[in-house]
Amino acid sequence: MKHLEKETDFENLIKKDLVLVDFYAEWCGPCKLMSQELELLDQENKELEIIKIDVDKFPELASKNSIMVVPTLKVYKKGQVVNKYSGYLTKDEIKDLLI
Repeated sequence: MKHLEKETDFENLIKKDLVLVDFYAEWCGPCKLMSQELELLDQENKELEIIKIDVDKFPELASKNSIMVVPTLKVYKKGQVVNKYSGYLTKDEIKDLLI
């Protein structure tokens, strides 16, 4: 699991075969709970790239991606959004988004 360091890296990171992007905020309780679920998923699925983006550090990127609620997950396949969900999910529910 990676934390976005530079906004300019975003486009390259989402070009991989399967990428899960977690838009979150440090102050968000559900985000913290879901982070634990994402850790478990990351340990289980080495083919999946998980990228965490703090919306307070990257407000322009959040705005460009129409993020109105945290947590919001977006699933990318080769740079294209194929699924999106806003709100808390368990690890198994997150897996269902990847299909």
